Amino acid sequence: MTTIRLPEIVSPAAWREAHSALLLEEKAATRARDALAAERRRLPMMPFDTGYEFDGPDGRVGFLDLFAGRRQLIVYHFWFPPGGPPCPGCSMFTDQISELAHLNARDTTFVLVSPAPQDEIAAFRARMGWEVPWYSVVGTGFQEASGTTEYFALQVFLRDGEQAFLTYETRSRGVEALGPVWSFLDLTPLGRQEEWEDTPPGRPQGPPYAWWRYHDEYERGA
Repeated sequence: MTTIRLPEIVSPAAWREAHSALLLEEKAATRARDALAAERRRLPMMPFDTGYEFDGPDGRVGFLDLFAGRRQLIVYHFWFPPGGPPCPGCSMFTDQISELAHLNARDTTFVLVSPAPQDEIAAFRARMGWEVPWYSVVGTGFQEASGTTEYFALQVFLRDGEQAFLTYETRSRGVEALGPVWSFLDLTPLGRQEEWEDTPPGRPQGPPYAWWRYHDEYERGA
């Protein structure tokens, strides 16, 4: 049996003192994370070609269709080559994606895209029990433009009429802390859309907590 070196045992008073010191550092890290999200919301954006096509469970769609009528789109490039194994790391990431109704309520759509065809995607999606929208890329142009021909990444897009813009992207360890609703919204130019946020003027904001619902109580299609 392997011996594991456990944390030091101390008195309740010593534990609370150590915990209080750590809590101060955790609060500082939270404030730093909020400041980073505020800086991210001020990033410029660049035009992105909307001519790419994808195959979905209901047929072929265009890039703007991925937004599903919402203003913001988060795309996770799930590495799943045709005939090849789905990426284990991408699978672990997808296992951690929270209920999408909360993102949708903030005018944000989340999708997966992969090179694999729909029949392979559908089989693996059913095996994993996922309900995240998942599309097959048509051709290689979208991946080439995104730098994901042989790798995974996450990108955030903003739609303005018939135009789309890339506002943020991350890859490698940049995705490992993502999954909860807040972590995704903090990547977007509109943020959580709550009044306490340091957000540029002219973007939607409202009272914190007031928009929260049970995920089956949001207005249909919100």
